Amino acid sequence: MASFLHLLKADAGAIAAPVIERNSREAGVDVTVVLLHGAPRPPLPAGIRVRRLGEDGLDYSSLLDLIFDSDRVVTW
Repeated sequence: MASFLHLLKADAGAIAAPVIERNSREAGVDVTVVLLHGAPRPPLPAGIRVRRLGEDGLDYSSLLDLIFDSDRVVTW
């Protein structure tokens, strides 16, 4: 299964949300969104894993693991 990792800054939600939604509709794709410091959660369809840096046990070391484990990383 292909995996997408989207890293969102505070001002990126409006631009990123349509692309993230499109990725989530692709067959056999797993999508994860990481909200960086101060980034609000954009409206996203169900089934997309959303994590916030500094919460949920996601520290910089864990973020680095996510980056290397993902097939595609998109920064916004």
